[in-house]
Amino acid sequence: MNQAAHDPHKVMHSIIQRVATGPELSKSISREEAAIGMQAILDGTADPVQAAIFFIALRMKRETMDEFKGILDAILDATITATAEVDDVVIIADPYDGYNRCLPAAPFLPALLAELGVAAVTHGLEAVGPKYGVTARHVLRAAKVDVDLDPAAAAARLANPALGWTYVDQAKFCPKLHDLLPLRQRMIKRQALTTVETEAKPIVGRKRTHFVTGYVHKPYPPIYAQLARHAGFDSALIIRGVEGGVMPSLRQAGKYTAYQDHGEEVEFDIDPVALGISQSVRAVALPDDLPKSEREGDEVAIMVDVQATARAAAEAGLAALAGNKGATYDTLALVAAMVLHHLGRARTLAEGADMARAALDSGKALARVK
Repeated sequence: MNQAAHDPHKVMHSIIQRVATGPELSKSISREEAAIGMQAILDGTADPVQAAIFFIALRMKRETMDEFKGILDAILDATITATAEVDDVVIIADPYDGYNRCLPAAPFLPALLAELGVAAVTHGLEAVGPKYGVTARHVLRAAKVDVDLDPAAAAARLANPALGWTYVDQAKFCPKLHDLLPLRQRMIKRQALTTVETEAKPIVGRKRTHFVTGYVHKPYPPIYAQLARHAGFDSALIIRGVEGGVMPSLRQAGKYTAYQDHGEEVEFDIDPVALGISQSVRAVALPDDLPKSEREGDEVAIMVDVQATARAAAEAGLAALAGNKGATYDTLALVAAMVLHHLGRARTLAEGADMARAALDSGKALARVK
């Protein structure tokens, strides 16, 4: 870099000059420059207009992997990370912008995994675009779970044999990033933060930390895998899921991508029918009587009422943890089977599904929430 002493103002000026020059002339920046620019934005030393141009211009020219990595470097540096007193931790990163076409079951996956002997964390925030949908925070709060723990307190839950799972909010583990929500709302469109923020590591295991996330569009698995390796995740499980989450379709064969021990990713197939799941719906359907809502002037963020939907998802999730059969029960069993097989806790996906159903049928996972 030519910028004297890595002055963030000079670096940001140089970045914008290069990345915001149109579809044919825009140039990529280095990982180091991206990190310095992102750090200036997190620290509040970058002008808000320049910060918005930084994200939108990168998006319009298409971010490179070095640019993604640099932005992630700055986020990881700003993240408060706690080490749980367990060997392995699974971090589940569902879409931060939530769901608006189905009831999310994934918020209750960590409680089921804990009953199966897997310490699991989910993280997120209250609301962010483009969807402003129902998030894990909404659903777990509706289930009377404490969603405002700091990383140290959340990590302590993992070491508690009666609990073994937790939720931690971005406001607690990376407040500087969370403070950018007003800026993101004004930018409207998806940008690099949407891709990289889920790769933060608020809690890690003593020996290994594993990453589980979802996607819809085919180009994303290698991007998420590279970023997960860069963040230091020992393994990653990247599932093609409904609304970009970790919940695969219940009625048709699907795909997931995984890597082990920081190695290269491999694609796998999954067939719900082969695992004893027979559903006519792709995901947990929204109840017909939910009130509708929408953000004025926003064609993307049309949704059912967030709080009412969160209460419905919480009711369905708690019922599934108590052993009640249905789409939520099947979704939890399906995703838990994938995690168990990925971690080597089950020899096959079918064995993992049987283990998950046995845990659900016992009703013991419910006590980990209640």
